Amino acid sequence: MKFSDAFHVIAKPIGPICNMDCKYCFYLEKENLYPGKKNWNMSDSVLENFIHQYIQTQSVPQINFTWQGGEPTLLGVEFFRKAVQLQKKYSDGKIIVNSLQTNGLLLDDEWCGFFKENNFLIGLSIDGPEELHDHYRVFKGNQPSFRKVIHGLELLKKHNVEFNTLSCINRVNSYEPLKVYNFLKGIGSTFLQFIPIVERKADLTEQTKLELVSPDFSGEAEVTDWSVESKQYGRFLISIFDEWVRKDVGNIFIQMFEVSLESWFGKPQSLCVFRETCGTAMAIEHNGDLYSCDHYVYPENKLGNIIETGIASLVDSPQEFQFGMNKRDLLPKYCRECEVKFACNGECPKHRFIKTPDGEEGLNYLCAGYKIFFNHAAPYMRYMANELKQHRSPSTVIKWALEKDLGFPNFNVGRNDGCPCGSGKKYKNCCGIFS
Repeated sequence: MKFSDAFHVIAKPIGPICNMDCKYCFYLEKENLYPGKKNWNMSDSVLENFIHQYIQTQSVPQINFTWQGGEPTLLGVEFFRKAVQLQKKYSDGKIIVNSLQTNGLLLDDEWCGFFKENNFLIGLSIDGPEELHDHYRVFKGNQPSFRKVIHGLELLKKHNVEFNTLSCINRVNSYEPLKVYNFLKGIGSTFLQFIPIVERKADLTEQTKLELVSPDFSGEAEVTDWSVESKQYGRFLISIFDEWVRKDVGNIFIQMFEVSLESWFGKPQSLCVFRETCGTAMAIEHNGDLYSCDHYVYPENKLGNIIETGIASLVDSPQEFQFGMNKRDLLPKYCRECEVKFACNGECPKHRFIKTPDGEEGLNYLCAGYKIFFNHAAPYMRYMANELKQHRSPSTVIKWALEKDLGFPNFNVGRNDGCPCGSGKKYKNCCGIFS
């Protein structure tokens, strides 16, 4: 199977241009890749070529468009009306699905009416309650943004627009997991994405003028003071998981937990960072430049321009194939022998910049956090995966988790019996170890 048979491209139709100045944003400084640029709007020609090629190239019945930035709503509603018309023109019987990631600041009745009419799924960026959100998500001049985001959220609800929330987990809000979780539930979010913020900073590189460096950077660079700490990210996930697995399974969908369940169920993970290989999730800039990944928008990872070469040739290029295989092939021995490798697969190569305990390069910065989370979640994941295999709802884990907390009194399990969690160990050596 060729990459071009089924792939995904995040479209950046206004490049890195944004009406906010979030302190942790990795994309704002990408302006430096296009020195002297004045007009960042994707041209009609690039838009039509992208839509036509993206639909035509793939051999799948549904084509998913994802619009990001920067802030894509800066282009105005008419740009996306034009995009929808082009999608209809070139759909050729395929189902077209659109999602758009926004900070919510420019949303009004016109925008929300358009989203509803055209079945857009909206991702709203919000990092938690006001004091946590406003710590990093600010306007230029350090002005807070929370109240305007909430106004945009209320408009989405008013027009019954389907939305989910994307929360960047950073050095500050990672210490308030339940405050973040309960707030997001309280504003009506039922599908939550948590994105760990991890960036390294160096002196401006001479060629690109970028401070935030790629994983391949070999010079001196320090993890930024806004990046989440590894073990704290794991503790953040555990705190929310323990609440979710006892109360909210089946009603609240958390991307990280849903993808983890795919791993235990034996399905290919739907989120690229946990797949064994990558290379099928790229990013296109405003001028048609195609990059290997949204997190690899660096000169060395530019595949070419879709106007000059064509998207199929770029997606199937030896450069992109090697990029995708490197995720698996360069995994350190420490990771290959890890008990949770099947769920993590070394996570995103972007974060693989520390050394293993035995000194091998290429360990993921978030490794310690993922290990404590996956091991903590394992009994519950095993139970839910088994329920799915028996064609039952995984939400039964709520009752099971409460039984587990009490030592499985209704299971009539002896200390030498197999543990009800499905680990294959004796109860006394597993969930009954502290009872």
